[in-house]
Amino acid sequence: MFKPTLLVAALAAALPLPALAVTETDLVALRAEFDQKLKDLQATYETRLKEMEARVAQAESKPQSAPATPARTAAANSFNPEISLILQGGYTQRKAGDRRPTGFLQSNEVESPTRGFAIGGTELMLSASIDPYLRGQATVVMEGGQANVEEAWFQTHSLGRGLTLKGGRYLSGTGYQNEQHPHAWDFADNTLMYQTLFGEHLVQDGVQLKWLAPTERYLEFGGEIGNGNTFPGGTVDRNGIGDWALFGHVGGDVGESSSWRAGLSYLSARPGNRNSTLVNSAGDDKIARFTGDSKIWIADFVWKWAPQGNPRDKNFKLQGEWFQRTEDGRLTYDPDGTNTDGAYLGKQSGGYLQGVYQFMPRWRVGLRYDLLKNDRLDYGANAGVLTTTSYSPTKWSLMTDYAPSEFSLFRVQWSRNHAMQNNPDDNMLSVQYVYSLGAHGAHKF
Repeated sequence: MFKPTLLVAALAAALPLPALAVTETDLVALRAEFDQKLKDLQATYETRLKEMEARVAQAESKPQSAPATPARTAAANSFNPEISLILQGGYTQRKAGDRRPTGFLQSNEVESPTRGFAIGGTELMLSASIDPYLRGQATVVMEGGQANVEEAWFQTHSLGRGLTLKGGRYLSGTGYQNEQHPHAWDFADNTLMYQTLFGEHLVQDGVQLKWLAPTERYLEFGGEIGNGNTFPGGTVDRNGIGDWALFGHVGGDVGESSSWRAGLSYLSARPGNRNSTLVNSAGDDKIARFTGDSKIWIADFVWKWAPQGNPRDKNFKLQGEWFQRTEDGRLTYDPDGTNTDGAYLGKQSGGYLQGVYQFMPRWRVGLRYDLLKNDRLDYGANAGVLTTTSYSPTKWSLMTDYAPSEFSLFRVQWSRNHAMQNNPDDNMLSVQYVYSLGAHGAHKF
């Protein structure tokens, strides 16, 4: 500790000789004054420190308010969203005609790839933080001379306790691949499973609530309610809830090189006069309208491997999903012609398994197998014109792709499609390009 005697000695050394005549009484008084100043300074410091601690405790006890943003900055950011544009296209060589899986009711929006040169869906995406509490995104897909709003949603930032609320139009959290846009697929086309269940993917107009558990193991649970206007729902004008879904995901790491995720989903929809196309016993395409209950279970699993967790040079991804669908209700065959109505029961299952291996930087190869199963079909009064079948559609796909950068990709794919009974196999060759322009967020696991 600093000694007052030393201070006095230093002052004495600095003063002229006449000033050195300091009495003992003066020295004692000077020491007392110094000690008093030091005590006053310590008392003031301790008082201010306690005041600051009290203010911090009071601030922490109050709800957090939005940070102040200068008006000029806020106005500029409100007109500066993140914008990305996805360009897709290529060349396809295959036989003419559609290849709908025999015996499966699926969306009429599923179209076979255009033969020859064609552009795919051009995706325009805009996203931004609306304020400290919400984020918004819109995705517009332009294809075939039409522009469709695929997504237009808001999502909360700060509900707390691991909760996230999303509302508007969004890709459902049901299954694994459903939330991926086509440009993020590992193959040039969709799986037979997703084409059969949802068309391309399940789009919800409604609300979704997710909860991420505060655990070391990845645990996520969620639920959705929607209007049910998209396949497997559809064509019902009503108030209230048209479909609902529940899902859960669990995942984690295995050592430094592997990670995995597994999930289970359930979807319930009540379509009314939903259109599908079926092939009758004469081999002709006919419209069939279904009204009733559609219930779907989906189990999914993904495993990823990369040496020491670094996927830059080598990595491998194994992905698979399996579904069971039960549809029970009424089926109207050829409503514009014979208009035959009867009971319908369809119990079907299937899925796919695919593996993609990056064997060197920017180069990958992949193999996928699709399988659908008609476990039970009962057409009721329409059994005479719609042949009951136990046929199992299958499809093999082999691809290789090259990514010059994270913003571009070229892919070549060969597929052998056995979807239709009593029809020749469809061998398809696809050459595809995918370009990404502008800001684009990272894809999900």
